[in-house]
This record gives sequence, structure tokens and C-alpha cells, in this order.
Amino acid sequence: MTENIDNKLGQKIATLRAAHHLSAADLAQRCSCDVSVIEGLERGELPPSLAPLIKITRALGVRLGTLMDDDEAFGPVYINSDQMEEVTRLKSLQTASDAGDLSYFSLAASRPSRHMDPFIITITPSGETDHELVGHEGEEWLFGMEGCIEIEYGKETYVLHPGESIYYDSIVPHQVRAHEGQNAKFLAVVYTPL
Repeated sequence: MTENIDNKLGQKIATLRAAHHLSAADLAQRCSCDVSVIEGLERGELPPSLAPLIKITRALGVRLGTLMDDDEAFGPVYINSDQMEEVTRLKSLQTASDAGDLSYFSLAASRPSRHMDPFIITITPSGETDHELVGHEGEEWLFGMEGCIEIEYGKETYVLHPGESIYYDSIVPHQVRAHEGQNAKFLAVVYTPL
């Protein structure tokens, strides 16, 4: 993700936090995360990942899309295939974890007041063998597009091939990662209640 997008997202977090009269430490406590995560995100120094952002938005009482939205245009959001290739490079969240390098492209960044957040996510494997499972409120639907992904969900592991889908409650600790060291791409729709 570009530094400019990190800074915009960080500025939104800082603005919302200040509007709630919270210090970075207060927000970190509400999110059950380290204060350095909040400070790093606000300064644009940490690559944002989905799980902490969901916790932050819950603590601030806003949608995940509020942090990622570029403007407040109403009506449908239409993205053609040419725009998809270009915008993927400009408006994605990227994060590295034991799941590999993940790049999130929001398919509805310009749609305000939405209840779902659709993403195209690409995974490049990291080679890590330890897997940290994380739960958060909401639901997720994943649809395999290229390569295979593994979804470790509680005590079960599912392999999602292209053309297959899975729907689950996000509160159960889970992790999505590349399967057998291959690159993969999938569509994810995340619902996080306010």
C-alpha cells in the first residue's frame, strides 16, 4: 500500500479517536491491542491488517469502510475490469502475517453507509508454519478465484478451490492462508455489525 493511503487511514483513525475524546492508550485498551499498534497505524508506519482494523472500528462505533472510503458518493459502485487492475494497486490494504503477504482491494470504497465490505484478496505465501487464529465480530463469505486457500476455523481446516465458497461466523478464531505454498486470489465479503 502506498504511504499516502496509509496516512489517510491513519488520519481517519486519529480523527475518530479524538472525536471520542480517547487517547491512543484508551483506544488500545478498548481494542485489546498494544498502544504501539494504534500509534503506528495513525502515523502510517504500520501496514494495516483486517483484524485490528475491525477491532478499532468496533471500539469507535463505525463501519470498517469508514476508514477505507475515499469519498461519499451515493448510488451504486461500478468497477470494470480495466479499473480493477489499476485500482488494485492504489487502494489496497496490505499486511504480512504468518498467513503470508495479503493484499486487500476494496470493491466498495466509494459507497458510504454500507453494511458489507467486499474485497478481492491476494495471498503470497510466507513459508511460516505457525498459525495464529483471530476472531472478531461479524460474518465472512469467501469465494475462490485463483489458486487454493486454507481456512483454519476453530479446530477444522477447509481447502477452498477456485469456484468454491465458504460462509462462517467470524467470532470463531480463524485464519485464511495460502494452501501448499501457492499464490491465491479470492473474493471476500465481510459483515461487521455496529
